[in-house]
Amino acid sequence: MPFDITRTRAAYPALTEGFVHFDGAGGTQTAQPVIDAVAAAMGAAIGNRSTAFAPGRRSLDIVEAARSAVADLLGARPEGVVLGPSATALTYTLARTLGAAWRPGDEVVVSRLDHDANVRPWVQAAEAAGATVRWAEFDPATGELPAGQYADLVGERTRLVAVTAGSNAIGTAPDVAAIAKTAQAAGALVCVDGVHSVPHGPTDLASLGADFLITSAYKWSGPHLAAMVADPDRWEQLRPAKLLPSSDAVPDRFEYGTPSFPLLAGVTAAVDHLATLDPEATGSRRERVRAGLAAAQAHEEAVFDRLLAGLAARPAVTVYGSPARRCPTVSFRVAGLTPADTAAALGAAGCCLSSGDYYAYEYFRTMGLRDSGGAVRASVYHYNTVDEVDRLLAELDRIATGGERMAR
Repeated sequence: MPFDITRTRAAYPALTEGFVHFDGAGGTQTAQPVIDAVAAAMGAAIGNRSTAFAPGRRSLDIVEAARSAVADLLGARPEGVVLGPSATALTYTLARTLGAAWRPGDEVVVSRLDHDANVRPWVQAAEAAGATVRWAEFDPATGELPAGQYADLVGERTRLVAVTAGSNAIGTAPDVAAIAKTAQAAGALVCVDGVHSVPHGPTDLASLGADFLITSAYKWSGPHLAAMVADPDRWEQLRPAKLLPSSDAVPDRFEYGTPSFPLLAGVTAAVDHLATLDPEATGSRRERVRAGLAAAQAHEEAVFDRLLAGLAARPAVTVYGSPARRCPTVSFRVAGLTPADTAAALGAAGCCLSSGDYYAYEYFRTMGLRDSGGAVRASVYHYNTVDEVDRLLAELDRIATGGERMAR
């Protein structure tokens, strides 16, 4: 059955404003069921978590429902789902907790392809412990992150390998399972940044080989919250810094302060929404989520193929990276224009694209592009269409003519 793009777009009220959103890598628009769930929770009687009264029990139920939903999205166990305000905050919590046990001579492996949220917390934790940081390099021409290099990077003193499942700059989808196999054979833990990959296809914690996997709900139609998942037994082994009165249970001890119950209700609604993307899917929510994201992935790939071909056909446009496996994301520059000027010109025409380094600090620094403004990023989500691609390409043709005049 063809992907029903009309039905899909109808679920996102923001799309009625007429903007073209190729900025999903920075945050997608919110689905109506999520908006409804947040509003309903904010309007309901909810107390802080307690078993003594109904509003307190309601908040307990909201938290547990969110854990269950994220578990279904990622192929994890609900009791292994840690919830938090952002992927960056959760990664810092994990890095500080693991880093407390590291010693001089220990090693941590990070990648220059990653978002800085899966780099700097580990680098800083290693520096605090006197541990050594080793770097996995990407191929500047293709943007690939060769898995084979990890055999030389990982050794008996490696404590952790951090790697992305999808580059937020150029879309590269490394062979995470192969990298994890190499790391774990040496006894190292593996933290996978799934923030950019999870929205674009079915995800399975075990298949990735990840010890820890991180995702952000606002990248898959939900509210601004994040989750970090692992086997509950893994969490049991870790003791984070925490307030003395706060719960010592897993996963609660990794969560700081009172959570936003309305936004957690939105997390559950977002996963439920993803489970409807294939209306013919049946079975458990986990099965329906996988089917829905698989259908969305096929649609996204078709739209993205048109975008890539269109960009490649334009002499004024330089595209960065050509990875064989990728999320539907691309970075480019237009001759004669800074990335900021390009994004502003497109924005004035109603096309929403990011410019800069999008926190892919090491990628743009390695490419020698960061000091000159980075690049412009276009990312496809399942509500995008080929007509929107054509509109974007037409606007690029218009502004490229102005850029050529400026270059002269």
